Amino acid sequence: MRQIRIPMSAAVAVLVSAAFFVASGSQVPYAAPAARQEAAGAERGLAYVSTHLYFGTGRHGGQPPIPDEEFMKFVADVITPRFPSGLTLQEARGQWRDKDGDINREKSYELTVLYPVAESRARDRDIEYIRSLYCRTYGLESVGRADARVHADF
Repeated sequence: MRQIRIPMSAAVAVLVSAAFFVASGSQVPYAAPAARQEAAGAERGLAYVSTHLYFGTGRHGGQPPIPDEEFMKFVADVITPRFPSGLTLQEARGQWRDKDGDINREKSYELTVLYPVAESRARDRDIEYIRSLYCRTYGLESVGRADARVHADF
């Protein structure tokens, strides 16, 4: 059996396209196997970085969690001015082990921002500022970060 490697960007594009067709009530068009392989091998769009930040809302020392309104104000006042072209924010449930070894389960948010690779240095400063300010403001240990190189087209 021949194994075919599909780039992550192509796999994501296929999933997003399929989700669009299903959500819109359209039928996903049939493509012959050779056409699917050819499309899967093509990279569309430009080189971007996809940064995902993971914001917990639980606080230490018996303090109440960060309210939704307060978090959204942080997004509006701090994050949006640094990424005015767009961002994606999703509510989540997360868990992580803190510096004391305790497992914390909390409501969290995942923020995704896409930016051209050429802007990586400037965007890195913005992202690190956001992470640092959130931790200082709410007395938290960290904001998780994951970066991936992708191809994006808008």
